[in-house]
Amino acid sequence: MHNDPFLLGGHEFHSRFILGSGKYSLHLIEAAVRDAGAELITLALRRANTKEEENILDFIPKTVTLLPNTSGARNAEEAVRIARLARAMGCGDFVKIEIMRDAKYLLPDNAETVKATEILAKEGFIVLPYMFPDLTCARDLVNAGAAAVMPLAAPIGSNKGLAAKEFIAILIDEIDLPVIVDAGIGRPSQACEAMEMGAAAIMANTALATAGDLPAMASAFKLAIEAGRKAYLAGLGRVLTRGASASDPLTGFLRKGE
Repeated sequence: MHNDPFLLGGHEFHSRFILGSGKYSLHLIEAAVRDAGAELITLALRRANTKEEENILDFIPKTVTLLPNTSGARNAEEAVRIARLARAMGCGDFVKIEIMRDAKYLLPDNAETVKATEILAKEGFIVLPYMFPDLTCARDLVNAGAAAVMPLAAPIGSNKGLAAKEFIAILIDEIDLPVIVDAGIGRPSQACEAMEMGAAAIMANTALATAGDLPAMASAFKLAIEAGRKAYLAGLGRVLTRGASASDPLTGFLRKGE
């Protein structure tokens, strides 16, 4: 939607779908980007050149902005090191902070994420921190210089949908930064619902990677995100707490006894 730009760290995008690049064949990346209409794509630094004959950077269209993540970092120090390496490799100033010490549930370490965000923001990075949806942490990330916050919707890779819906809604209401819903979104309808709530964008990976037809699912997510955004801008209709409300005036009923 070109009349509704997505502003992120001083950059303007028209797509509100941030595409993950993990878990599926590198040869499908270009098709996924095309059908998703994505302008931002994540990549893990460790995938950038793990094989001499297969470099992920060769498969990502040059028109797409790279969003390196710090996947594998267990603390702020490791995340900062990975971010610096990514920039030195020519991946640009965007970075998605991912810090996880818990190998079972893969929940982000909010405290270490705030530390890394503050360091990297001071170094001129456009920092997008992946975080557990906690209002206090989100406020700390704002103060640390984050360009957005990326709360999880459900455990990463679970496809369970908006399990943290109420907490994400609080962030949307209270945080004066783009709220990008990340992790756990499994269906286009869930992405649409998050956008209807007022989320600025959606990040998805597993939902596409585990779909039967990845490019087709990418297209479905694109349309759902656009529909949710349009609905949010239009203003959703009221919800009655009880009773019903006729669509048309109740003036056409026959008089009693006729």
